[in-house]
Amino acid sequence: MSKHSALNNFGRSGNPAFQSHFNTNQTVAGATMTLEGTVNKTGILLALCMVGAFFGWNAPALALPAILIGFVIALFTIFRPKNSPYTAPAYAAIEGVALGAITMVFEAQYPGIGIQAIGLTFGILASLLFCYKSGIIKPTENFRLMIFSATMGIFLLYLISFIMSFFGNSIGFIHSNGLFGIGFSLFVVGIAALNLVLDFDFIEEGSEVGLPKYMEWYGAFSLMVTLVWLYLEILRLLAKLRSR
Repeated sequence: MSKHSALNNFGRSGNPAFQSHFNTNQTVAGATMTLEGTVNKTGILLALCMVGAFFGWNAPALALPAILIGFVIALFTIFRPKNSPYTAPAYAAIEGVALGAITMVFEAQYPGIGIQAIGLTFGILASLLFCYKSGIIKPTENFRLMIFSATMGIFLLYLISFIMSFFGNSIGFIHSNGLFGIGFSLFVVGIAALNLVLDFDFIEEGSEVGLPKYMEWYGAFSLMVTLVWLYLEILRLLAKLRSR
């Protein structure tokens, strides 16, 4: 794949953090994005997320403020990737607070659910990384289109349900622990997991074509966005299963 086609493909991935415009004719001077650098920065973001989760666990009232602040930081990072060396760590720490608080609430109802969700999240991460590196799953154009369409469909469904909640209504199967509700959650977990493949592809190809060095932080941030979503969906699925 050429540099130009690789860069053009980045903007069509399912993860909304990749919906940025890059100048494919730009010549990058100085240090460039590397796979090792992105992996190291992903480790830093995960560590910050864990620290934030500790504070969130002990202060569940911070859940909503942390979610809102994290959402604003994420949007700012998506539209201003050059600031990702500063905003990505802030996003990871704030999302950690939100995840810690949310997990504590679920843990109070279903003891042990937190460690199960963490284990499944990283288990899926490792499995899909293996499938990607071994070529079992290949991010073709049709694959990208499918994941993007499904991701946007889920987002719109959640948005409609959120708006309906202001009028005392909701889309029932999203929260239902019935077979249809569990099936929906399994589908969403699957789509969130497959977004990881697009993350891996972005990071690998970004390193190959020599994107600017700050894109290491942006690649790590994009991976964090997907992991946060995947963890929350797994938590929701486990809660549905244990409430039956």
